[in-house]
Amino acid sequence: MPDMTKTDPAKAEAAPSPAAPVGAQPTEKARSLWGDAWADLRRNPYFLVSSVLIFFLLLVATVPSLFTSADPTRGDLVNHFLAKPELGAIGTPGWLGYDGQGRSVYARLIYGTRASIIVSVCVTLLVTAVGSFTGMIAGYFGGKTDAIISRITDIFFGVPFLLGAMVILQAFVSRTVWTVVFALAFLGWTQITRVMRGAVITVKQADYVHAAKALGAGTPRILLRHILPNAMAPVIVVATIALGGYIAAEATLSYLGLGLASPTISWGVDISAGASQIRVAEHILFYPSIMLSITVLAFIMLGEAVRNALDPKLR
Repeated sequence: MPDMTKTDPAKAEAAPSPAAPVGAQPTEKARSLWGDAWADLRRNPYFLVSSVLIFFLLLVATVPSLFTSADPTRGDLVNHFLAKPELGAIGTPGWLGYDGQGRSVYARLIYGTRASIIVSVCVTLLVTAVGSFTGMIAGYFGGKTDAIISRITDIFFGVPFLLGAMVILQAFVSRTVWTVVFALAFLGWTQITRVMRGAVITVKQADYVHAAKALGAGTPRILLRHILPNAMAPVIVVATIALGGYIAAEATLSYLGLGLASPTISWGVDISAGASQIRVAEHILFYPSIMLSITVLAFIMLGEAVRNALDPKLR
């Protein structure tokens, strides 16, 4: 009698695999926090609109000659305060009129983008680097190190931001873009420090950090490979939103005569010059103010979109 418990190998290979349950969905590959955030950002209209605006502003700041061939410093008193739209077609030097020295408002608007973008981006990079380092050291080591860094941070927090920047800039005879960057970055790192410190205190309690310590990983490796990447999300959000604030701060200081000064071309400088001529030629004040508002709004919208994407509670 043949053994019925044995299976023919040929039949076993030909046998179809069990069918999947009806209605079962194929398993998806798990995504990280950054992957989920990017998937959410691509569907967010605020992110798309702000990204297009910021890309355009960066392009203008990098290659202003693509948008105008006029010299923003060259004036002709024949065009003194001319502001009629029929002076030229869109994109021509006389499109938005001229200022008191006969200089093209449109050309100065285009070339003024560079100073505002350079100041805001450089300040943001500096305060993010300094704040992330100090906050990471304070949150990871704790104890006296945390107490010292926190008290220093509190002292800087006690200084009003714009007032402190005005006092610092008064010490410089000539104020350039890098002078303004230094003054704003010197006082702007405190918020990033506090955010990073709180994030590191939370992250260092994670199991993967304890596992890295148990495996003998050194402190620099733990900080750079395990702590920093997982604590950067809130810092990126704060830095992105603050970037728009630094643009407004630079324009405010220039408007008060304590930031950038002529011959540097800046929206704040033109707003300051146009404020005294608002009854005669309001277009000198109007156009740079509109550009400043749009730029600040674009970076704030980007920061809000990033914040909503990186915070699961807000989805």
